[in-house]
Amino acid sequence: MSEEQAPTVAADRLERFVADALRHYDVPEEDANIVAGLMVEADLLGHETHGVFRLRQYLARLRDGGCNPKARVAVVAERPATAVIDGDDGLGHLAMRAACRLAMEKATACGIGWVGVRSGNHAGPAALYVRPQAQAGMIGMAAAVGSANHVPPFGGTDLLLGTNPIAIAAPTGGADPFVLDMATTVAAMGKIKTLAQRGKAMPEGWMVGRDGKPLTDSSRREEGFMLPIGGPKGFGLSVAIGLLAGVLNQAAFGSDVIDFTSESQRSSNTGQFVAAIDIAAFGPLDTFTASVDKAFSEMRASEPLPGHARVRLPGEGKAALMAERRAKGIALHASLRKDLDDIAREIGVAPL
Repeated sequence: MSEEQAPTVAADRLERFVADALRHYDVPEEDANIVAGLMVEADLLGHETHGVFRLRQYLARLRDGGCNPKARVAVVAERPATAVIDGDDGLGHLAMRAACRLAMEKATACGIGWVGVRSGNHAGPAALYVRPQAQAGMIGMAAAVGSANHVPPFGGTDLLLGTNPIAIAAPTGGADPFVLDMATTVAAMGKIKTLAQRGKAMPEGWMVGRDGKPLTDSSRREEGFMLPIGGPKGFGLSVAIGLLAGVLNQAAFGSDVIDFTSESQRSSNTGQFVAAIDIAAFGPLDTFTASVDKAFSEMRASEPLPGHARVRLPGEGKAALMAERRAKGIALHASLRKDLDDIAREIGVAPL
């Protein structure tokens, strides 16, 4: 059965299921609803590898003590344009949502806001924490130290870096903001885990084995290395994100990073940051969006190379995709649906 033919689940029903599962592990109702909403939003936006797919991992950390179900997210350092938030080892979405909101408040007051996070956890796709800025007439940026080390330093063999994603968003004159959300590796680990769950191989070029040869068996991903984008350039960008999201916030980086899946009993001290830039501090918003739309129109009008589809911009089509999935439901791959049904049976909540 193709993904297009897979049975769908209404977004609100999926949210209730996720919230029920989180409450089973003592997450307060308000927090459970917030996290469930963001997880389902990831699926609505097409970030399936970082949405409800991650539920089992989050529940395992709540069950085993690596994640605090009753975390008290708190600002622990603050200046007019900056702050540091301590996530109290709670679900990462809570700290990142708070960081996003505070960064926007500071940008409104100061023109720019930058909020770091420590003692966080995996928080889904970074796009969730930059889209609100774009929708408010701001530029958003967010990045994180990956939740496990899968990448060696360029030319080395010790796993000391994660996928270290970064996202940047900006408003346009249309329905879709510009949203770049990317790992600093050729592929995100979530994509590889999704392929493994579905019994599919990886494309060549995503990973290499310790012999330096291409690794395509997704079930053997722990035996190899993920590859950075652009070779040494991706490596350098990953390190820079580690400094800004990890070291700057007194969060984990390098050998201090744990595998949040296999070490579910330990605090991950995940480091992240969210920034917001108020465009109005630099000039009229409509002047900015008009210039963006002109440049984007020129790019879309560029004649495609032979064998290529038309030019698309990052974030394009997301508003339509969200509307379609809200109306028709979210299609869940059979392997994911089975996992969610297994979770329901294991913890005694109503299945989908």
